[in-house]
Amino acid sequence: MVPVLPAILAMAFGAAAQAPAMQPQAAERPDVARFRHRVEAALTSNGADRAYWGAVVLDAATGETLYSLNADHYFKPASNVKLFTTTMALATLGPDFRVRTTIETSGLLDRAGLLRGDLVLVGRGDPNLSNRIFPFAKQGERSGPADKALAELADQVVAHGVKAIRGDVVADDSYFMLARFPSGWTVDDTVWSYGAAVSAIAVNENSLSLEVRPGAAAGAPVRVAWDPWPGPYSVRNEAHTVAKGTADAQLSLARDPESRVFVLGGTMEIDAPARLLPLAVPEPAELTAAQLKRLLEARGVSISGRSRARHAGDAGTESKAESLPAGKVLAERESPTLIEDARLTNKLSQNLHAELMLRVAAKEKGGAETMDDALKFAEKFRESIGLPADDVFLDDGSGLSRNGLVTPRSVAEVLQYASRQPWGEAFAATLPVAGEDGTLENRMKGTAAAGRVRAKTGTIGNAVGLSGYATTSKGQRLIFSLFGNNNPGAARDASSVLDAICVAMVEELGAETTSPGAESPSRPAQESPGSQP
Repeated sequence: MVPVLPAILAMAFGAAAQAPAMQPQAAERPDVARFRHRVEAALTSNGADRAYWGAVVLDAATGETLYSLNADHYFKPASNVKLFTTTMALATLGPDFRVRTTIETSGLLDRAGLLRGDLVLVGRGDPNLSNRIFPFAKQGERSGPADKALAELADQVVAHGVKAIRGDVVADDSYFMLARFPSGWTVDDTVWSYGAAVSAIAVNENSLSLEVRPGAAAGAPVRVAWDPWPGPYSVRNEAHTVAKGTADAQLSLARDPESRVFVLGGTMEIDAPARLLPLAVPEPAELTAAQLKRLLEARGVSISGRSRARHAGDAGTESKAESLPAGKVLAERESPTLIEDARLTNKLSQNLHAELMLRVAAKEKGGAETMDDALKFAEKFRESIGLPADDVFLDDGSGLSRNGLVTPRSVAEVLQYASRQPWGEAFAATLPVAGEDGTLENRMKGTAAAGRVRAKTGTIGNAVGLSGYATTSKGQRLIFSLFGNNNPGAARDASSVLDAICVAMVEELGAETTSPGAESPSRPAQESPGSQP
């Protein structure tokens, strides 16, 4: 572990990170009073009054608190955690930062194309070794096969003249200590692609797709197909086809912890369309090594050894591409810029991308080796921009953990900080737009908030959140953070309450005049009026 010294943190975070002083809360204006009444109505409708709600709305220009409700109380943040992670990464690494992935060897490559030694793919936390298209558009389009990035690296190895390998094909994810699943994730999470294992190697976002189709006749097993090639993973198919109109036809899927076998069960109607099940890969480096070996062999490279993984702590992990002699790097790939990855991460709420963003920033700027190191680095960053330590408790970078707690005000302050950085406008553009794209594409359509709200969604269990920026119909720019916890109903019902608040915010708020030139907010001495309904 490389110690994180105060001087290093000062350089990484910068003096400009200090949060300016907050203005006192103004007396309630008529527009704020109208907004408050609509919020109260939303929070007492359809059983919402039995849940627990928090909100804060700031004037983006002055930092004035226009409305607050339990703004300094704790809420489960869900994917609003990604706002903390992407802001920290952009502030410390810069929006143009890229990750480099290489294929290397310490062996000898002779003129006949024989490589005597291992061929090693070295991962450094690029989550975009996939077929995603950049720049991001709408919902994150893809082009080509799922293993496209890995195939392109294999092509470079062949173009370098490698025809035979007397050694192993190794996937090295020792860039940081392996801790695949952060604290607070559940066993069920780790079955599906949204809970993919965290590794410095992330090919196809550490996921596999299992396509399921009905069999030829009722009673026949369903048909399955993998994409990409699954290597050591398999499916035990116990699902069968049933007649059209069969009640309660439903598929099920499970995988025991540490198992490489997925169990598919249940039933599927004979006329049902194909279903694509996005599954998580629990051992990413092991699968990547097997896939790379297969791709090389398909290109005519003979390999005498086996495929295997190399993790931090294994022999040989001290070797890095930067220290290798010229000619030892046989293939390389650069990631999209960090701001482009942040756009995909926030628009689609991509958990693995956020987790790797946390690890890479902490590794590059603080020398973090373990997950605990990375979390401490992130905590130091939050303190450096003026957030009290007891306002934010996080143990992952994505919000999939059930253990996280934040206050609405802390989220608003992070958004305020980001908006005042040179990359502030670009950061705002990473957030979903109401009624248009990302996780807000189908929310607030046809309302005054459509196109006027850019915000990060969050849903986990009985908790929902929505935090970001808005421009009202009167032209006032706002920063807001809304949370609802302890909602027993469907997530869409709780989210509709937050959407109603956003619509009210856009329609009602906007003063005749504002005070120009005020600084960004400090924290008020106490919560403004308004208790939990």
